[in-house]
Amino acid sequence: TIITFVGEDVTLPCHLKPASDAVSKSVEWRRLDLDPTNVHVWNEDHLVNQNPSYKGRTSLSTEKLKQGDLSLKLSKVKHSDNGRYRCFFPSESKESTIELLVGKVTVHIKLFYMGLPLLIALQCESAGWYPEPELLWMDSDGNSHSAGPTEILRGPDDLYTVSSRKVKNELKQQRDMVDGEVEDIENKLKSVDKNTESDRAKGYMDLKEIITESKNKLLKKKVANSELQANIENRLLRTQHIHDKMTQRKPEVEKQLAELQKQKDEIKKTLNLEQNQETLNV
Repeated sequence: TIITFVGEDVTLPCHLKPASDAVSKSVEWRRLDLDPTNVHVWNEDHLVNQNPSYKGRTSLSTEKLKQGDLSLKLSKVKHSDNGRYRCFFPSESKESTIELLVGKVTVHIKLFYMGLPLLIALQCESAGWYPEPELLWMDSDGNSHSAGPTEILRGPDDLYTVSSRKVKNELKQQRDMVDGEVEDIENKLKSVDKNTESDRAKGYMDLKEIITESKNKLLKKKVANSELQANIENRLLRTQHIHDKMTQRKPEVEKQLAELQKQKDEIKKTLNLEQNQETLNV
């Protein structure tokens, strides 16, 4: 099995054992699930009735053929190239088969906010996958993080779309942090009560230190919260700007897609005409 991705070039291996010169011999590469089945059928000096979807994308190396290497190079792989290929060498009645799995990746990540300013929802969507993908949330250090259930959908083109949402509650994190600090202060106050019983002056100084330390922490938190709020507002503005920009470009993109579809239909029509002409010539 060979695994590759859409748009890449791939080589499907096939070798004669023992090796022999195959330059002047016929070599057949077929996919039996196609009509015509010929992917690259080389008859001494020309291709025979090649399936239109492979036109201009297949080749055999003359130098490698001299060494009994019948491997087929397939360029600009399409998702439709996915399937089982048969390599056949008629002069020696030798054959082999190989499975080609074609994957496709189109990543699109959405970042948006929901609810309170400190409640952040991250959504990751990725479409056009093959085979079925697995989605993981990881930080910059490579540590995995839990998220909501992963939704995987298989489209009519057999490509998968995967999506997952992770909610980050900044408010809860800050509340948990404050609860921990309150507990720490309570423990220190208990220690002050115990020390005051034997040394009132020391108890007073310890209490003053606790109050000063708590005051400084609160001031730092106030500054941090202001920065976080400003950062969130800035991201919201940037997200809205991107959304507006995409909305403005949507008609232009739809027009380009329609033009590409028109060109695709014209190319397909031309290929069908050429295929019919080749059939008539045969």
